[in-house]
Formats: sequence, C-alpha cells, structure tokens
Amino acid sequence: MTQDKKQQTSYGADSITVLEGLEAVRVRPAMYIGDTDVRGLHHLIWEVVDNAMDEALAGFASTCSVTICEDGSVKVTDDGRGIPVGMHAKEGLPAVEVVLSSLHAGGKFDSGAYQVSGGLHGVGVSCVNALSEWLEVRVHQDGKLHEMRFERGQRARELNVIGDSGQTGTEILFKPDDEIFSTVEFDFEIVSNRLREMAYLMGSSGVDIRLEDKRTGNREQFKFPEGLRTFVEHINKNRQALHPEVVHFVKRMAVPEDPSQEYEVELALQYTDAYQETIHTFANNINTHSGGTHLSGLRTALTRTLGNYARREKVVKEGNQAPSGDDFREGLTAVLSIKLPEPQFEGQTKEKLGNREAAGMVETVVGEQFSTYLEEHPAVAKTIVLKAVRAQQAREAARKARELVRRKSALASGNLPGKLADCQSKDLEESEIFIVEGDSAGGSAKMGRDRRFQAILPLKGKILNVEKARLDKMLSHSEIQLIISALGCGIAEEFDLDKLRYGKIIIMTDADVDGSHIRTLLLTFFFRHMGELIDAGRLYIAQPPLYKLSNKKEFHYVTTDADLRSLLIERGLAGRSITDNASGKSFVGAELQALCRDLERVTSLTTDCLPAWTEVSLEQFLERWNGEHLAAHAARDLVTPGAPDAATSERTDQPYTFYDTLEELENYQELCRATLTAGTEGGELRIFSGPEGGVVRDQAQLEVVHLTHAEELSKVLRSLAASGLTLLGSAKTQQEGGERWTVSDGKQSASTSGLQQLASQVQQLAQADMDVQRYKGLGEMDADQLWESTMDPEIRSLYQVTVDDAITADETFTILMSDGVEARRQYIERHALEVTNLDI
Repeated sequence: MTQDKKQQTSYGADSITVLEGLEAVRVRPAMYIGDTDVRGLHHLIWEVVDNAMDEALAGFASTCSVTICEDGSVKVTDDGRGIPVGMHAKEGLPAVEVVLSSLHAGGKFDSGAYQVSGGLHGVGVSCVNALSEWLEVRVHQDGKLHEMRFERGQRARELNVIGDSGQTGTEILFKPDDEIFSTVEFDFEIVSNRLREMAYLMGSSGVDIRLEDKRTGNREQFKFPEGLRTFVEHINKNRQALHPEVVHFVKRMAVPEDPSQEYEVELALQYTDAYQETIHTFANNINTHSGGTHLSGLRTALTRTLGNYARREKVVKEGNQAPSGDDFREGLTAVLSIKLPEPQFEGQTKEKLGNREAAGMVETVVGEQFSTYLEEHPAVAKTIVLKAVRAQQAREAARKARELVRRKSALASGNLPGKLADCQSKDLEESEIFIVEGDSAGGSAKMGRDRRFQAILPLKGKILNVEKARLDKMLSHSEIQLIISALGCGIAEEFDLDKLRYGKIIIMTDADVDGSHIRTLLLTFFFRHMGELIDAGRLYIAQPPLYKLSNKKEFHYVTTDADLRSLLIERGLAGRSITDNASGKSFVGAELQALCRDLERVTSLTTDCLPAWTEVSLEQFLERWNGEHLAAHAARDLVTPGAPDAATSERTDQPYTFYDTLEELENYQELCRATLTAGTEGGELRIFSGPEGGVVRDQAQLEVVHLTHAEELSKVLRSLAASGLTLLGSAKTQQEGGERWTVSDGKQSASTSGLQQLASQVQQLAQADMDVQRYKGLGEMDADQLWESTMDPEIRSLYQVTVDDAITADETFTILMSDGVEARRQYIERHALEVTNLDI
C-alpha cells in the first residue's frame, strides 16, 4: 500500500456505522460462526486476526502476534492504527465500545476507511465479545493506552486511560465461554496452519505473524516475502514438479463502474506429476473453501489460454478435439488470491464468493498474464499441454472403462452387483450401506443387519491406492468398480449426487493395522474422487467396540479406553465407598458418582499430558497443586552445573524443579545460559524438550518438560476439592506414614495417596466383578454381537467424515499415500508420540 493510498483513507469514530444490536449472538451462535464445536471455537481467533490483517492490507500494520495463554485465553496484538476510541456521534459511546458490542458495526461499511477488507459483515469481533466469558481490549492511540473490559458481551469496565504509550495498535484478550462451546481448548496445530496460510497471502505486505503457546512453550514465526510462490512450493513439497519455477503474477485494475475502486488479482501455479488438481482460492485473505465466481474465472481462463496455445502450436492436430478443462488442470497446484472493495460472501463463514464481476476480472488478468508466460516459456508450455493430452487419452480410456463397467454391472439390467446385499428401502435418508472389510465380516454383517434399510458390500483385500493411479487404471480395479456400481452416483464428470442410492455410506473395518490401512485407502478414494459425498455429509466411519464388559446379569460394549475406564468406575460404585482419611468424610451414592466422574477425567487427561520419554511423573505435578493452579513446567540439569560441554561432562541425576508459569521457566533458562558454557558454535544452551526439537538428549545440558492440559486438570482438581476431597497437605500425611484415601466395598479395602492410583483402585474393584473381553477384529464377533455393538442405529457410534482444512487434508493424503518415503517417515516420527491403542 503506497503512502498516497494511506493519505486517501481516514479511520476515526465517524467511520463506524451501526446496523443492529448484539442480542441474538449468544442465543444462536452457529448462525454467526458456523458451529459451537472445535471449528467455531477457532473461528473466534480468525475473526480477530482478520481485523489485524485488514490493517495490514490498508498499509498500517506490519506485525500481528497471537498468544494462547496458560488459562486458555487468547491474546491478539497488532501495530495498526488501533480501534478508534473517540465518541461515536450517533451512539454517544466510544467507538471501540460500539465496535465490540454492536452487531454490524465497523469501519468496513465505510469504504473510505478500508479499500479492501475481509470483515464485510462487521459481526466478527462483536461475535467474539458476545461468545467470550470475558474480553479485554487495549488500544494504543494518540500517545495514550486505553483499556476496556466486557463479560459475556456486556460492558464490565468503561473505557479508561491507564497509561501513556508511544506506539499505536490494538490488543484483544478473550476467553471463550464454556457455556457456549463444547470445548474451549485451542489446538496449536490448527492455529499454526491458519496463520501460516495467512502469512503466505500477506507475503508482499511484509507482515510478520507470530504465534506462541504459553501452555507448552511452542513458538512459530511466519513471514514469507515470496508470498504465494512459497505457498505453492509448500503444497508441492512432497510432489514431483514438472517445471522448476512457480508461475506467478499479480495485477491491479480499476473497477469499470467506479475507477476509484481497485481489484487486485494474484495467482501462483505449478504443475506436478499428480493426477488431481489442487486449487485454493482466497478473497481478501478469506479462504473461500467452496470457491465462487473468482474460481470460475480462473478455470475458464486456463482452459481457453491452454486450448488456444495447443491449437496454435499444433500440439493438438487440426480436426482433433482439444483437451477439456479437467485435462488441462490435471496435476495443477494453484493459489488464487483476489482483493476487492466490496466482497459478497455467502454467510458469515464466508466460504463462497458471489461477486459477479470477479469472474470477468480474474478471467481477463489470468488470460493475459498466462498467455504471455506461455509465449516466453515454450518448454514449460509444451510440458503442460502434453500432460493434458495424456490426461485426455486417459480420460477417454476411463470412459470406455466406465462403459465396460456399466455393461458388466448388473445395475444395467436393474439388478445389483453379486457381492452387494441390498436393502429393501428406496428412501435415500433412511437407507445406508456398510462397506465391510473381508468376506468373513461381510457374512456376519449380512446376517446381523436390518435388511429393511441396511445394505452390505464386502470388499476382498485392500483396494487400489488411487493416489498413485490415473482414472482409467482406477476404474479397471474390480473392488472400486463394485463401490461405484453400488453407490449409483457415478464418478468424475459423470458424478451426480442426486443419483446416490444410500443416505449414509459407512466404512466398517477392523481395529487393527490392516483395518486402518484399508480405511485409509477408502478415505483416499472418497477424498480424491467423490469429495462431494464428504461435503454433503454422507460418509461415515463405524466404531466397532474394543471391549465387551459382562457379568452374570448384564453386558456393555465400549469403543475407547476412556469409555472403559468410565464404565468400570460406574459399575464399581455399587456397595462401594471412598473415605477421605484426613477429614473422615465418606463418599457414597450420588456424591461418589460425581467424585468418580472427576477421577475418570483425571485419568483420561493423563494419557497424553506428558511425553513418553520423560521420567517425571504426573503425581509430581499433582502434588504441587496450590489450590488453584498446577505447575505446568519442569526442568532439570543434565550435566554438572558450570561444566564446559554436555557431551564430555559427567551426567547428573538432578531432581526436577517445577515452575508455575512459562515466564519463571524462561528466567531459569536465562540463568543457565549465564552459568553454563555451551560447547556448540555460538554458545547456545542445548535444551532437550523432545526428539522433534533437533537436540540429542545425551548432548543436552538442560531437560524441559511441559505439562499439557494443565488448565483442564486444575479445573478437575478444583472440582474434587469443592466436593470435600483433601488434596493439599499430602506430604505431611505421607511423612506420618498414612495413606490419604481408602476405597472399600464392605468386604475388602485398599488405601492410596495418589489420584491416579485412587482411580485405578476403583477400576480394579469394578473389574473384579466384570469380565473384560478385547476385540481385535470384526471376525471375532457373531452376527448378534455385530448388530448390537456396531450396526444398531439406536446405540451405535459413528464418526462423520468432514474436511475442515482442505490444505492440511490434501497434504496429509499426499504424504501418507504417495511415493514420498522420506516425507512419510518424517511424518510418522513426528506423530509417533500421539499414537494410542497400537495393535502389533
């Protein structure tokens, strides 16, 4: 953004326009942020970050920092102009209060304040306020630091000046309301991926985006001067490019109806040897997952430009049909980003662009720029067109294969494939099909199903890995032919969702390694070739039980270890009691049930709260609970303090030191840097915090452990303490030789002083009266067991397959299913510690 453009715009209290109030947001939050689950939770961050990026787009901000705090709150800071703090003439309130407490209030409605912006609806930051337990805003403006606080959307503290400031910018700190959201725990990877994506899009602006997670100490910094070029290279890092350089161009052009307004079209593309197209589109930095008019313009321009080149250079002989648009896009990776003054999105989630003029603008710019590129790079042009010709030939072979499938398929005569056991119902919403691994499980499923509405399709062995196969080869694979024929909706250009024969498509495989592989192969097929089924919410994964619990009177199926623990605790309560030895209080009945639910929560949170490599125990963290918070970090010296080099110094067995906050830990690390002389170049202190950090443990000088879920564990401990369980003073109890709690069933008792051990004691007593059977495959269950555990709609558990982040999903499928062995090895090593229930 040039200085002239900065001078053309003004941003003050008069720029804020109010359309309506905030009342409906808390009542129907899904209308504004999509849902109240994980996706909606993270949408709160995107709304605040989008405002910071709008400042950068306008040329007024160069940095944006996002911090996930230890208490679960999030702080977003930018160095823009700051939300106006002057009085709003119409509302009689500070403009910052109007922005945060009124729906459809913001500078985006005043075209003079922002040339382009993603926040057209103006509900973003006010939605964040409404859906937060509390929100604090600090504005650096006019040499002063202003502060204001809201609680659940209502003003809790008026705007006040709390100090002087020599900078400008806005800081918004908020904590999501757990009364609204099913979870309030932010996922670092989700936030990191989105901010990385944003940094690619903002590359040319030079904005520096930083992310810090104070719960774990993780930090990321994103700044990509090459912008979309680097974005495409990132997407293609596990693919083989057909031309080394990424094609990139950007052009601004005036809006014909209003020359004072400008469009900006930026495109980066590169062809690979893949068989699918990968196109991501953005409008004013908003990821338009569902495309829109700008995507239509891009596709039209590519087809016309490459088609004209093919005919002009006689790559396609005269009289022959040119490759289609799909052929020209095979193997294409492209990122299209447009900036426009008044974007028209479909709904607040902004997944599809509706501006009609965008199609023509993109088509014109891409047609002109890409034609020029092809003329200047004939070798690249020929490579792209020849790939399209081969794709055309494969498409023709695939068409013949489809015709052959239709001729061979019994569907052509109104019957069904021989392996398919169809259902009686023709009602789409009622009927469902189970795609089952193996004839054995298929036989049990056929006998156990409700034939009125449940169809069974057993597959033999593993299906083809479609990531490595063209459409014609894929269509010649017998098991894929069965799937396509049974579903009835076709594939590729013949796909028609209206012809789908079943409302639910359910993948049902064993819970072992082979079953996971088959499930992944099927998911790859549906993601790459029938993605519309996923978008329509038609694809599901069955959850066969891992365990069956039974005694003489009853039985239960459970699908996870957490459910097993919960059920064992619940079953183990009859006739049992827990006595707090310090206070003498006994927990029975409803109090005991509530207590044990908290105990189960402790157990479930402990499964992945500490890395597998550390010797520090959770009990050591739990013992340092101060009545409100847990120590979330621990560290110990691995060498003799003051030693010159970790690699040669005597290793020590120092105890861990625990720290309540990340700041305390960092202060200790600074002290270590001053007292330990590192033997590596640059004098860096070698800190081991996990194998993914790049530091070898045997050569490290300091070991650092971060406790995840610390805030959630603190909440559970507070709940336990409120119930009357004694949690503090355990050290004294142990010194006196006594145990803290006693679990009894009237006949026998067991005592312990550890929370994990307490939950384990309850489980053991419960399991004494229950038989626990573990299943490893569907074949181990008879028809009745399969029905009552996995297929009965009244009690079964299904996972619906969704794609929340198409870029990450595409990258993951490429890593896991392509020929890139090294990338797959690195992925497995990076995520190995996350694995549970590994069957070998």
